[in-house]
Parts: sequence; structure tokens; C-alpha cells
Amino acid sequence: MSAYAGDPACRSLGIALEEVAAGRARLRMRVTGEMLNGHGIAHGGYLFLLADAAFAYACNSRGRAALAQSAQVTFVRPAEAGDELVAEAVERVRHGRHGVYDVTVRGRGGEVVAEFRGQSVSVSAGSLAGGRPT
Repeated sequence: MSAYAGDPACRSLGIALEEVAAGRARLRMRVTGEMLNGHGIAHGGYLFLLADAAFAYACNSRGRAALAQSAQVTFVRPAEAGDELVAEAVERVRHGRHGVYDVTVRGRGGEVVAEFRGQSVSVSAGSLAGGRPT
């Protein structure tokens, strides 16, 4: 089963996996009315989720299971219902079990909506099935 086929969170939100290569990934999501917050703009949690998903595909692109160790996001400008967002993740450094990845989320006209940095840690594949990462 492909990683995307086993990713109900992304599939249920209409997040499309466009590209995965060694240390890189690109995903796309259209902001729907259900994703808006009380200000009428995209809820930051959805922007984080899109960026986090791109990060996940990038840090798992080399065949070894990896999980987020930490992540942060900076929201630069709002996204609105109907906006098509593209998240591009790029590996910055990988050393031993650890990696650092930057994700840029862009909206209309290529404007930056959010910047995300995630740190990953590689784990044994067996630890993902209900156990603790090793």
C-alpha cells in the first residue's frame, strides 16, 4: 500500500500528494468553508496540517520510518475559502537519525502564507504499530 493510500487524514481533507523525491515533497490543498475560523480566514491548524504532511512525506522519502520530533510554524498572511495552497518541503540537513526540514506554504500568485520548520527522528518500523519509537 502506498503511503498516500494509508493516509486518511490527507485524503479526507482533499490534500493531494503531487510529488515526492529524496528529501522533498509537494502537496496541494483547497481551503473550504469548513476550514475557516471565526475571522473568516483559514484556521491555522489546517495550514499547519498541510505543512506537517509535506514534512512527513519528505522525511519519510528515503525509505526509513521517521516521525516529527518538533515543529513550528510562522503564519505570514491569511488564506481564504477557495484558495489553492501548495506546500513544498525541503530537507535542510540529515545527520544520523535526525533531520531538519523547511516547508513553505504558498497561496494565490505564489505568495507565502506560512513557513514551517520540522525536526524529524528516524525510528524502527516495528515501533510504529502501537509501540513507542525506538
